[in-house]
Amino acid sequence: MNPMKLLRRDLCIESAGIYIDPPLPVEKAIITHAHSDHAKAGHHQVLATAETIGLMKTRLGSGAADHWQVAAYGETIHLGEVNVTLFPAGHILGSAQVLVEGAGQRVVVSGDYKRSGDGTCASFAPVSCDTFVTEATFGLPVFQHPDPRDEIEKLLYSLRVFPDRSHLVGAYPLGKSQRVISLVRQAGYDAPIYLHGAMISCCAFYEQAGIRLGELRLATGLQKDALKGCLVIAQPSALKEPWSRRLTDPVLGMASGWMTVKQRVRQYGVELPLVISDHADWNELCRTIRETGAGEIWVTHGREEALVHWSQTQGLKAAPLHLKGREEEEGL
Repeated sequence: MNPMKLLRRDLCIESAGIYIDPPLPVEKAIITHAHSDHAKAGHHQVLATAETIGLMKTRLGSGAADHWQVAAYGETIHLGEVNVTLFPAGHILGSAQVLVEGAGQRVVVSGDYKRSGDGTCASFAPVSCDTFVTEATFGLPVFQHPDPRDEIEKLLYSLRVFPDRSHLVGAYPLGKSQRVISLVRQAGYDAPIYLHGAMISCCAFYEQAGIRLGELRLATGLQKDALKGCLVIAQPSALKEPWSRRLTDPVLGMASGWMTVKQRVRQYGVELPLVISDHADWNELCRTIRETGAGEIWVTHGREEALVHWSQTQGLKAAPLHLKGREEEEGL
């Protein structure tokens, strides 16, 4: 069976009239995770994990969709002529791959994913399929992510070496910031961590979901020099806002897979680049494709052509999707 009869290239399951991560409001949507380039407000019906639905309501409001349907990992949902099952994607809390089955064919849409476990979300589980739709955010051989624990040690070393300076680290408010906090805690840092106000709601949601982040305090509204020697986390867009000028000679850091790129480091004026990514790197993308056993690969959301070419050299049928509305999320 042609996979396009099961899933169109715009990620529409045509027989069920349902889209996966549609960029515009639709009647029925399956949402892989709650980042804004995948989860939009205005859908009539949304199918997702409980955590993704909760995070969408936290970020977009309870009226972001008219009707919500929770699907647990491994639970098969019957949608007309097809079955849909969600599996962990390891990207952020609640993130899911989508398995679509029908007429003897299996198509998996990865959503965003990473292969290294971190304790803040369910780890990625490869799903066998005939066609694999993979992201390619870091789909170039140059992207080889280091061990995040080594990057966290750089941060802790800097805190020890510069005890009189604040450390201001940019991290995306959903997923990345909680992962950085968790890694810091795992490394033994037990002092209070200060947060920009935009980080509070998602951190609170993670705590309610059982992800322990330790003592967190609001960074804004404090006296000058109150954050001397402290670790402060803010979304990247807030690093140079007026409130940050009250920090004591801050060491400016950024936690992102893009910190591999020196131009990005200079762009943000980063003194302490931390290469911590919530996406698979080149080797992990290639390994995942092999592990699915898929004979056909569709590539989206990133550096598509290189991964398409690699897949073809492996004897696989492959094509880019060139989907619209998959802009890069800040700081990932």
